Amino acid sequence: MRKVMAACLVAAGAVLASAPAQAYWFDIDTVPAVKGNDTGGIIAYPLAMQADARQIAVDHCARYGKVVRFLGVQPNYGGYVSFACRWVPYGAAERPLRTLY
Repeated sequence: MRKVMAACLVAAGAVLASAPAQAYWFDIDTVPAVKGNDTGGIIAYPLAMQADARQIAVDHCARYGKVVRFLGVQPNYGGYVSFACRWVPYGAAERPLRTLY
């Protein structure tokens, strides 16, 4: 019985010892290319150079029935394009188009 318990402890120790090494196989610190909510968001700068960042922001804000206003750009590695979603101002003839995906 003691040999079985010793073998179980050795096996459990081996599993626990290998667990931290497996954590590096998964990319936990990834950031989505577009992140935001009803007040605005950010678009990763590499995506903004490959795709139409303006249309991405317009589609994002239109989901909430708002219009987009660009705030700033950080044109470097790890930078982003920031935008705000604003209500349609008074006097506007029509509401923004709502995209359905």
